[in-house]
Amino acid sequence: MSRPVRRTAGGRRLLLGTDHRHVTVGVREAAICAAAALVVAALAVLGLWLGDFPLRLDEVLGVLGGRIDGLTRTVVLEWRLPRIAAAVAFGAALGVAGAIFQTITRNPLASPDIIGLANGSFTGMLIALLLLGGGWHLLMLGSLAGGLLAALAIYLLAYRDGLSGFRFIVVGVGVSSMLAATNTWLLLRADLETALFAAAWGAGSLNAATADVVWPAAAIILVLLAVTPLWAAALAQLELGDDVAAASGVAVERNRAVLVVIAVALVSAVTTVAGPISFVALAAPQIARRLVRAPGLPLAATAGVGALLLLGADLIAQHVIPLTVPVGVVTVTLGGAYLLWLLVHEIRRTRWSTS
Repeated sequence: MSRPVRRTAGGRRLLLGTDHRHVTVGVREAAICAAAALVVAALAVLGLWLGDFPLRLDEVLGVLGGRIDGLTRTVVLEWRLPRIAAAVAFGAALGVAGAIFQTITRNPLASPDIIGLANGSFTGMLIALLLLGGGWHLLMLGSLAGGLLAALAIYLLAYRDGLSGFRFIVVGVGVSSMLAATNTWLLLRADLETALFAAAWGAGSLNAATADVVWPAAAIILVLLAVTPLWAAALAQLELGDDVAAASGVAVERNRAVLVVIAVALVSAVTTVAGPISFVALAAPQIARRLVRAPGLPLAATAGVGALLLLGADLIAQHVIPLTVPVGVVTVTLGGAYLLWLLVHEIRRTRWSTS
């Protein structure tokens, strides 16, 4: 059977329907995922090694190999490992959540922290903490409810005969500002001790990443990340636009609603433990796309890049900066520079496409 061809304006014949490009992209994405996993593993060992309690590298490896017990084992497995696991799991969750929103809105600036979902989750968590005084499970439910309500408000306000990515971003920024003001008001009405705790939480910190809260949150994130590829085909069609997706048989509104719930749940699981961490969800999908160098949504690569970004930022916050700061401060600093570059790049691309 002959391969289908397409003629260009110059008369050249291009082969269509070949698998070579797909194989190349698949190999490149697998290589990027493997490289990200290796770097994350190296940074994780570095994080287990460094700290106020001095350890030798061979002691860390001995604990991981089950050959050393006692205080060293406690330091490595109970003090440092939960924080590293949180950075890896939360970074992957934020990266995939950002990829979902950037895909369904077809806008690289659509990130949970920019469009207000992170602030919505933080608002729900604050209400559960300050008014209901609940434990971790109640905080998780409050965070999820706040994120979903924020997403619903943004969607209803931005929907006009379809969902415009630009309008979604603008409405999201406005809702985010309102929620940030609400969070400040809630903190001002709280007692001093609770307000200081919540304010430090609101900066985005992994200091509260203890085993009893990290492992349940990581388990929830793992389940969500495992089911997300089931909607990969729908995401690929939604990226082409609502009309094209509907013409190809995709139930646009139903699939979009499910994907929004998954993304908000990922953000809520992170926010409950670490507070709103900015710019990882914005940068990870774009970096992954540029590394894979192919259209579509490289979910695995995005998760790997997100884990690498947050773990690296947390190590910088703990061990590079002289004064230990929340990881959110580092991600905001690095992400601000990246956002500026992305805005300039988008402006130049828009001018080039319209000229």
